[in-house]
Amino acid sequence: MAIIRNPILTGFNPDPSICRVGEDYYIAVSTFEWFPGVGIYHSKNLKNWRLAARPLNRLSQLNMMGNPDSGGVWAPALSYSDGKFWLIYTDVKVVEGQWKDCHNYLVTSETIDGDWSESIYLNSSGFDPSLFHDEDGKKYLVNMYWDHRVNHHNFYGIVLQEYSVEEQKLIGKAEVIFKGTDIKLTEAPHVYKLNGYYYLLTAEGGTKYDHQATIARSKQLRGPYEVHPANPLISSFSSPRIPLQKAGHASIVHTHTNEWFLVHLTGRPLPREGQPLLDPRGYCPLGRETAIQRLEWKNDWPYVVGGNHPSLEIEGPSIEEVQWNMDFPEKDDFDSDSLNPHFQNLRIPLGEDIVSLKDHPSHLRLYGKESLTSKFTQAFVARRWQHFNFTAETKVSFKPTSFQQSAGLVNYYNTKNWTSCQISWNEQKGRILELITCDNFTFAQPLQRKEIVIPDEVEYVYLRVDVKTEVYHYYYSFDGVNWILIPVDFQSYKLSDDYVQGGGFFTGAFVGMQCQDTSGQNKHADFDYFIYKSN
Repeated sequence: MAIIRNPILTGFNPDPSICRVGEDYYIAVSTFEWFPGVGIYHSKNLKNWRLAARPLNRLSQLNMMGNPDSGGVWAPALSYSDGKFWLIYTDVKVVEGQWKDCHNYLVTSETIDGDWSESIYLNSSGFDPSLFHDEDGKKYLVNMYWDHRVNHHNFYGIVLQEYSVEEQKLIGKAEVIFKGTDIKLTEAPHVYKLNGYYYLLTAEGGTKYDHQATIARSKQLRGPYEVHPANPLISSFSSPRIPLQKAGHASIVHTHTNEWFLVHLTGRPLPREGQPLLDPRGYCPLGRETAIQRLEWKNDWPYVVGGNHPSLEIEGPSIEEVQWNMDFPEKDDFDSDSLNPHFQNLRIPLGEDIVSLKDHPSHLRLYGKESLTSKFTQAFVARRWQHFNFTAETKVSFKPTSFQQSAGLVNYYNTKNWTSCQISWNEQKGRILELITCDNFTFAQPLQRKEIVIPDEVEYVYLRVDVKTEVYHYYYSFDGVNWILIPVDFQSYKLSDDYVQGGGFFTGAFVGMQCQDTSGQNKHADFDYFIYKSN
């Protein structure tokens, strides 16, 4: 048996929904405003995973133009039945205030990496929808039910309704089957049937440090449900010193070797030496990640082996270990016809008039669009931070003629929290290298009046960021050999769910390449390569 070290999906990969097909295992995770929507990872042994698909890759399936930060795709649910995969997902249009405007859809495919169907609209009553395939062939949708009324708790309960495959719509009465426990914020429902019981697995307590997974069972699908006698099934709340915090939002898998495992959301806070342990509990720039625990059964109830808190290492299943090749090269020279699927952009698909691998062969060409604060069309291509210590580097050619044009290397959380090391234009100095920061929508230019002048003969500027746990720095070079530190400290914790507007957001830090042209002239930048290397 191999030892599995958590998390199994590092960086922003939250809300895992696990699905087994024969001897293959798949996990679908949330992508929020990042496009294409949903990440599906594949494993043979629950230890080694590779990105297999981003199924929502067309505007007809997912149009997030104008969606708020941390809106978009919440908590997809992946299942397999009747010879095909079923993927249920939410597109959240409003995240703040009394309402959560959200629309739930279904897509299907016979293969994970094939073309997924056009979306079928289901309902808009709440988020975290999941499809249950009962033994009699009937299918049911469960989702949390949102209550916008003033002085009401927003999380009304878990609602169930039958889904008709023939009619491609929900039918019959929608019934609330579970109101949750006194922890409240009951969401993320998944239904399982075993030994004559229906098991309803939910998440409670919100997706911060109070998070937990709650499980209940009933002899009847519509309840009433009795809660696990030792609930919660998993939580980190009572264990503030363990490295895996925020444990909750989970799903269960039964292996082909007759073993049981739980995958769940977790977060790894930055070290906080000399700081109080509990308030605040910390900051997780890598976002909410996915971990796995072993389950055992007692009296027809599942228990996490070792206690109801996450373990950093577990005993894997009795399956021979299968290694995958790296699915993201340390250096991407942009020699392919398509971008590596670990790269994403924001909200909508970007056509070749914005992102091109053909207009300058062996380069990624970005045609400048809106600013990093835009929720509409940004020419920004990025990938997750997946390590506490890493280096990212690129080489860019850019010839701006206005201060409204810029291109460079960006570390990004959302439209209100990012830093950019970029080439731009100054009326007195000509082409310059500058820093711009956006800190909860407060802007600064740390090099103002000390911008770095780029010599006329320099075609390419090399840009690098070194992230060292709590702090990151930018570097530049005009020859690719001699690197110069830009002496400005940036704090990693500011690119975390826990920092943004005091918390309550759901993604994670990204690093990538951006080109901006707010003059509307579509000035382009050419990126020769992109390096991401863990240290």
